[in-house]
Amino acid sequence: MKTGITIHTILTSALLLYACGSNSGESAKADATELSGSISIDGSSTVYPITEAVAEEFRAISPRVRVTIGVSGTGGGFQKFARGETDISDASRPIKEKEIAACEKNGISYVELSVAYDGLTVVVNPENNWVDNFTVEELKKIWEPAAQGTIMKWNQIRPDWPDEEVHLFGPGVASGTYDYFTEAVVGLTGSSRGDFTASEDDNVLVQGIAGDKFGLGFFGLAYYEENKDKLKVVAVDGGHGPILPSLETVRSGSYSPLSRPLFIYVNSTAIERMEVISFVDFYLENASLLAAEVGYIPMPDDLYSAEISKFNDFTKR
Repeated sequence: MKTGITIHTILTSALLLYACGSNSGESAKADATELSGSISIDGSSTVYPITEAVAEEFRAISPRVRVTIGVSGTGGGFQKFARGETDISDASRPIKEKEIAACEKNGISYVELSVAYDGLTVVVNPENNWVDNFTVEELKKIWEPAAQGTIMKWNQIRPDWPDEEVHLFGPGVASGTYDYFTEAVVGLTGSSRGDFTASEDDNVLVQGIAGDKFGLGFFGLAYYEENKDKLKVVAVDGGHGPILPSLETVRSGSYSPLSRPLFIYVNSTAIERMEVISFVDFYLENASLLAAEVGYIPMPDDLYSAEISKFNDFTKR
């Protein structure tokens, strides 16, 4: 992880306090170093860096707890979660009705917890010297189902752009990022043209766009921040002028409509195990620092406090 001295110092102090507990005696935290067992997590590739950062720090205080994290996309993660195969599901969108029904069918209840904000980022190749911004209407024109086989060249988007093919890259259909983008831009979740290079691995998308002068794609802001030397970010005009994604514009909501909350879902059966409760407690108490460290936008402190209270209620503490 990209750990600065200040954040590292704060985290070290937080870890010591968490492991030792307070004078009032918080038993779950006081016993953190004695915990053992395993925690299974799967889901969003967007949320993965936050969860992995939390797991890495959690291992420092609970080295006998094995935390495994898969990346099968938000939709793929919810499929496993609904079958009872995972304890926690990472998600870059809220759970869908059909996924709720699948959980209910299998007797699985859960709590939804917000952990950070993210902005979807539209990017092109650095050699692209004609695009500085898109309107949401232009993005819809490019990505809607009717565009397949019809909108194939840059000059079909704006006449003064090159008479060259647009090569599109985007997350796979099981991705929460894909769902969010299609809802925000096209107007219908999961509705888009199909002739684009798709991958659940955002690094594959980065490599594809970075190697193609005529490439255009989208993914989470954190992946752009990690690869800004290879890509060019494009401002998006949601009706109030072109806005670039950043910590400030995502948190304020001015980067609209491409900013969103990120979630974890916790299975009610899993909280019968103290290692899961301890991990989620640690997640919510440290998400602000760790989300920022890996390139995401922390929520305000009062919202983290609200999520901690929600989880305490869920575990009947």
